[in-house]
Amino acid sequence: MAVRLPRPHRFDACAALGGLLGGLLLWGIGLGTRPADEPIVLFDGRWPLLVPLAVMAGCELLRRAAPRTALPTATAALVLDTLTQGSLVTVLMFTDVMYAAVLYGTPAAARRLPWITGLLSVAATVVPLAVWRVPEALLIGVAVGIVAFAPAATGLIVRSHREAAESARLRAEQTALLAEMDRVQAVTAERARMARELHDMVANHLSAIAIHSTAALSLDDPATTRRALDVIRENSVEGLAEMRRLIGILRDADGDTAPAASPTLDGLAALVDGARANGLDVILEAAHGTVPAPVELAAYRIVQESLTNALKHAARGPVKVSLTRGDGLLNVTVTSPYGDRDAPRAPGSGAGLVGMRERVALLHGTFAAGPEPAPEGRIWAVRAALPLTEGDLA
Repeated sequence: MAVRLPRPHRFDACAALGGLLGGLLLWGIGLGTRPADEPIVLFDGRWPLLVPLAVMAGCELLRRAAPRTALPTATAALVLDTLTQGSLVTVLMFTDVMYAAVLYGTPAAARRLPWITGLLSVAATVVPLAVWRVPEALLIGVAVGIVAFAPAATGLIVRSHREAAESARLRAEQTALLAEMDRVQAVTAERARMARELHDMVANHLSAIAIHSTAALSLDDPATTRRALDVIRENSVEGLAEMRRLIGILRDADGDTAPAASPTLDGLAALVDGARANGLDVILEAAHGTVPAPVELAAYRIVQESLTNALKHAARGPVKVSLTRGDGLLNVTVTSPYGDRDAPRAPGSGAGLVGMRERVALLHGTFAAGPEPAPEGRIWAVRAALPLTEGDLA
């Protein structure tokens, strides 16, 4: 099966054609590198030097496409050229083939060729000088160095610079890719954080508004309607204030994720009072002490969302909120009666549980929510354990 050589590069084709035409021009005017009467010239006359010229032009054509084939063939053509009157163009094309063999060849060839040509240059300097003992013998080593070693060394230098530039480019692309991934992750995390904040801050007030507006529309009692409207107005004002605070966070140029207006556990009493005003029977037991700010915000939001869910879904009965501290954890528990209901008092999307779970995961804590048996009947329990140590918050 015949082996097809790769298609030559356009520049190589131009170089080969230019070299061939230049060699023919020198041949036409009778200019060679050696006189015909030198002992080394075995093929006398002008026609024999066209053979190595044509072969070298073919090697120049394949200098980039097939350097492993071009260099040995070019070496044989150069040896043949030394047995004729010689052509300067043939020698010049050989230097280019040697340069290309190092630049475009395999990494092993790029490492070996400079060493091999360097040793040949040394041998071509030492051996003739030792045999003939005349200073002119040094010119042989110089010629070998110029024709073979210099192109090989130049090719190695250029190849090293190209590989260094390619490595730098790849590192830059990798750095840019990692930076883009970090940016996307940061944007995603920020969007998730804002979604949690928006849900936790607004859902409670909107749920209360929906429940009491339904009551005001369904009951033909002016006193009940007025109380419902008072609750609706209070929740509307509080919800508007929370929305303004969220807008302030979004406009904060410093990206402050925990501004001074963030709710704290000191506000649990007010939160519970608001839930009671909305119709929940809430029992609060809090013994938490001082906790880190991220834990404090997460615990507050978990209690807030749990009370909102209880307002929408819980059966009649007490809702118990408990915050205790122990073993380096802040334990948050919210339980509410769990019974069969025809429909929730206000629509829900399930995003509340997702947000609570995300908040706990960011602090490397544990979270569970679901129905549980209890002495007073089935209850819905939300349990979160939030680490208090700085290492767990990293």
